[in-house]
Amino acid sequence: MKRIFIYCALPLLTAACGRNRDFDATGTFEATEVVVSAEAAGRILRFDAEEGDVLEAGRQVGAIDTVQLYLQKLQLERQRASVVSNRPDIAKQAASLREQIAKQQTERRRVENLLRDGAATTKQLDDIDAQIKVLNGQLEAQLSTLRNNAASIDENSSSIDLQIARIEDQLAKCRIASPVAGTVLAKYSEAGELASVGRPLMKVADLDRIYLRAYFTSDQLAGLKLGQEVIVTADFGGDSRIDYPGRIVWIASESEFTPKTIQTRDSRANLVYAAKIAVENDGRLKIGLYGEVRLRN
Repeated sequence: MKRIFIYCALPLLTAACGRNRDFDATGTFEATEVVVSAEAAGRILRFDAEEGDVLEAGRQVGAIDTVQLYLQKLQLERQRASVVSNRPDIAKQAASLREQIAKQQTERRRVENLLRDGAATTKQLDDIDAQIKVLNGQLEAQLSTLRNNAASIDENSSSIDLQIARIEDQLAKCRIASPVAGTVLAKYSEAGELASVGRPLMKVADLDRIYLRAYFTSDQLAGLKLGQEVIVTADFGGDSRIDYPGRIVWIASESEFTPKTIQTRDSRANLVYAAKIAVENDGRLKIGLYGEVRLRN
C-alpha cells in the first residue's frame, strides 16, 4: 500500500511544483445557495422543477395537497356569514321609537301653542314631557343593547377572520416556489412523496453572480480593501484559462488554517484570511472550479 501511494503522489507533487506561481491567491468558485424546504405537511401533488432549470423568484413550481385546508376555510367562511347575518340593524330597529318621539315632540309643540291661547292645560304639557322622557329612556336602553350585541358579533366575526387568515397563510405555504431567482442545483423530492415541514425540496443558486473564495496571507492583508478591483483567472484544466474582472466584496475578520487544496504565494503560511471576489458569470464558471487571483497594481 505504501508503494502505491508514493507512485501516485509523485505526479501530483511534480505538477504542483511545475505550476506557474503568477498569482496572489487561489480558491474555488461558489455561489449563494438557498435550500428550499417544505412549509407545509402533506402529499406533493406537483413538482415541475428539474436540476438545471432557471427559476424566477416566487414562481410556483409545485404544490402540496390543500384539500383539508380548503375545506376548513369554507367551513369558517360559512360560520362567519352566519354570525354576521345576526348583526342587528341599529338604525332600522330604533326607527320605531324615534318615530314615536318625533310624534310626541310635534304634539308637544301643538299643546304648547294651545296653552298660550288658553285652550290647553299645563298638565297636558307635563304629560307629553313625561311620555317623551320615557320614550327617550327606552331608546337609550335599546341602543345600548343593540350596540353591545353588534360589538359581540363583530368580535366573533373578527376572531373567525383571524382563523381564515391563518388558513390562507397555510394554503400559501402549500405552494412550492423559490424565494430567489436562480438555477436548480439539486432536487430532493418528487411528486407523490409525502412532505413534512422543514423537509428540503430543492437547492437553488444564482449563477449569474458567482464568487471566488480566495485565501490571502497575513502580509497581503494590508493591500486588500472592499470594492478593490482584481483579475480572476478561471482554470478549466489543461491550457484552458480565462481572465475575468472581479471585485472584493468580503474579507474575513479572523484567520484560519490554510485549506489543504489551496495554494498561497507563501507556501510556508499556516494561517490565511478568506476573501470573496464577485465575478460576473458568462455561463462557463461553475461551482467548485479552481481559480486564481492577481491584484492590480
